[in-house]
This record gives sequence, structure tokens and C-alpha cells, in this order.
Amino acid sequence: MQSGDPAVKTDHQAYEQWWKVFNDPTLDRLIDIAYRQNLTLQAAGTRVLEARATLGVAIGEFYPQTQQLGANVGYNQASRVDPTSNPTHALSNYWRASLGAQINWELDLWGKFRRGVESADAAYLASIATYDDVLVTLVGDVATNYVAIRTLQQQIIIAQENVVKQKAALRIARDRFLGGTSTALDVYQAENVLAQTEATIPQLTAQLQSSQDALRVLLGMTPQSLDAILTGPKTIPVPPASVAVGIPAELVRRRPDIRAAELAAAAQSAQIGLTKADLFPAFVLGGAFGTIAGSTGSNRLNEVFTSRGIQFSFGPSFSWPILNYGQITNNVRVQDAKLQGLLLSYQNAVLKAQKEVESSLSAYLEGRKQVELLRKSVIAANNALRIAIEQYRLGTRDFTTVLTAEQNLYQAQNALVVASGSLSSSLVSLYRALGGGWQLRQGNEFVNDAIRDQMRNRTDWGSLLPPAGMPQPAAPGLPGPADMGPDIRAPEW
Repeated sequence: MQSGDPAVKTDHQAYEQWWKVFNDPTLDRLIDIAYRQNLTLQAAGTRVLEARATLGVAIGEFYPQTQQLGANVGYNQASRVDPTSNPTHALSNYWRASLGAQINWELDLWGKFRRGVESADAAYLASIATYDDVLVTLVGDVATNYVAIRTLQQQIIIAQENVVKQKAALRIARDRFLGGTSTALDVYQAENVLAQTEATIPQLTAQLQSSQDALRVLLGMTPQSLDAILTGPKTIPVPPASVAVGIPAELVRRRPDIRAAELAAAAQSAQIGLTKADLFPAFVLGGAFGTIAGSTGSNRLNEVFTSRGIQFSFGPSFSWPILNYGQITNNVRVQDAKLQGLLLSYQNAVLKAQKEVESSLSAYLEGRKQVELLRKSVIAANNALRIAIEQYRLGTRDFTTVLTAEQNLYQAQNALVVASGSLSSSLVSLYRALGGGWQLRQGNEFVNDAIRDQMRNRTDWGSLLPPAGMPQPAAPGLPGPADMGPDIRAPEW
């Protein structure tokens, strides 16, 4: 990391709201709207709720897997063509009723269900990390689009200002032509340069509209004017004099995509243990209790509710798939191969993160140098145009010098605006690469109030999805007991 540059600080940083370094209230407002309304983020939030409920299913496996009540009543008649029946017997036609309960409980002697909970728990935390990654990407995309919009607005302003200057030069050329001190060539050349500059405005306006449309999608808004939101001066957000990149070793723990890759591997590791448990016998405690009565002889159907009709059974059983070891061991190998692939993906995610940080930091530092040089270029081009026009008026320079100076000024000003926008965008990319911004969801649910109300109106979510307006527990962030704060997995399973 290029820590030798005085503009780079390596102090500890949390990057919770890194976009505030631009000191732009409009950008702050856009990110707040996107966090509350972006549909991709809300969809990622529903997957967290899905994983939260799936974890509850896994925890439920610790308890008796079969718990059911049943009842039955039916009229029975023996077949007249079945040799095993006797339809001429007086008891061939009768009513029969039963009531009962059944329970089967497979004991977790080999850690099968514990591994299942382990896997579901890691998958739940991975879904949160994935949500955080979507949030980091969303914040970065909003900031990048906003910078692009402000850059295009500045380009349009620069083009309009140069149109004014070039029209003034055209008037001078016409006056000199009408006065007989120059030819029509000067007028045609001035009109040519002016038309080229004016032609850039529709193109930039179309690009501006496209960027605004992209921003609307990020904000979860239907096509409508953004004028009420994009208030304030149309200036490009200015980066600070220095950038804080934090301690490089913290990157692995801070970036949510790396956490997601790590947790996905942890979930798969537990799947290996779950599959291995099938190699050992399964011990089950089972039982049934109920009553049965029929309308045969002196018996009555309503005796199903009396003690005379009681029947029950209870006892252990076990099963051991000793002839399926080939299938089971190969399934274990399948799960192990998946784990190895996820471990490699985790290593690749770390390398990719380091590469993105280095590339973004280099682009930012070199961009600062480019902007400073282009500022000098604009000052020189402005002075050159002023002198060229003055000398043309005096007749000591031809109009080609003025045209060249006009084109040089417009190109220098436009290049400066583009470079300034790229500098701000590179800083956004750097902070996104550093993994900041996901802390925005701390203390909030993973879907907004409107979606939460819709889901609760359809389904009883209990405390897994608290009603809107209730204080939310801190969601786990970094995967580790010391970092996670209050556990939101505990409420209700």
C-alpha cells in the first residue's frame, strides 16, 4: 500500500459514513433514500429473513422430529370376493374410530443435528454479510452516479460558457469582415468551431438524462424529476486533502464480501459433519398412545373416549445403512470438494479486495496530480485566448490563432471537469474497496417498514420480524462473539 504519500493516512478507521468526507448534503440525502427504498437491497433483506427462519427449522431438529395427533372414524364392510374375509359373519359390517398421538425422537449421538444448526447459523450470518455487500455496493453506486451527474452538469456549463465566448469571437470576425479587414474565411471558421461546441450540449444532456435514470433505479423511484432532490450548487463533490485507508490487515475483517465467503465455507464445513453422521446408526425413541373402539358385538363406538379403548406402545429402535457406505462416503467427498472450492473462493476474495484497494488508491493519488496540472493548463489557455483576441482586434494576429486558443481552452476546461469527476469517483471506489458503509444498517431491520407490514399481514412472523416502530437489536456484523453485540438469533425459534 502506498503509505509513503502524505495524502494517505493509515490510522484506524471505521468508514461508517465515508461519504460525509465530501461535505455534500445532497449526497447524504440520496444515500438515505436509497437505503430505505432500493429494491435490490430490500430483496437481499428478505433473504436474510429466509435464512433466519431456516435456522429456526434447524434448531427444531433437536426436539422430537415427529410429533403428531390423529383421529379417524370409518365404516368397514368386508369384501364378498376376498377369500380371507367372511362377509357372512355377523361382524363383517361395523364402525371403527381411533384417537391417538405419535412421537419419534432421533437422538443426536453423532452431532448430526448440531452440525445442521452450525451450518444454518453460518449460512444466516453469510446472508447478513451478503446483504452488507449489497449495501456497500449500493452506497458506492449512488455516490458514483451522483458524481457523474454533477460532472455532466459542469461539462454542460463549461460548454455553454465557451459558446458565449465563441459567439463573441464570431461577432468580431464578422465586424472585421464587414469592415473589409478580413475575409469570409474567418467567419466560416468561427461558425464551424461554434457549431462543434454547441453540438456537444445535446450529447451531454442525453448522458445526463441517462445518469439520472440510473440514479432513480438506485433510489427505487419511478420516472420523475429529480430536481427537488438534486438541489444545491451543480458542483462536483470535492475530495478531502487526505484520505484515510486504515490498517491493511483490517481489510479482511471489514469487507462484507470476504466475510460472506468465509461464512459460506464455515457453513459447508458443517455440512461435512452432518453427512458423516449418516455413517453411524441412528437411534430413535418412539411411542404411540391412543384409543380404538368399534361397533362390534356389545362394543360401542363412543367407547373410544373411555379407558377400555386405550392402547399404547413405546420403545427404542435403530437403523444403520451398512450396505450404503459407498453412497454415503462419496457424498462426504462431494461435500468436502465443495468446501475446498469455497476455501479457494475465500482466498481469491481476499486477493481481489487487496487488488481493488491498491488500484483505487493509485487512481486517486495519480488523479490528484492530474487535476493540479489541468488547473494550470486552464489558466494558461484562458490567458492565451484573451491575448489572441486582443491581438486579432489589433490586426497583429490572424484568426487561426484565436480559433486554436478557443479550442484549447474548451478542451482544457472540459478535461479538468472530467478529471475532477474521475478523482471523486476514484475516492468513492477506494472507500467501496475498503468495505465501508454497511454499518448504516446497524440497529435497523433488513427490510423497510412497508415491506415488514406486508409480510406480517400475510404470515405470523412472531419475534423473527418485529413490528415496525419497535427498537431493533444490533445485528451481527463481524463474525466473532466479541464483535457481534446482542444476538438477534435468539428471539423465537
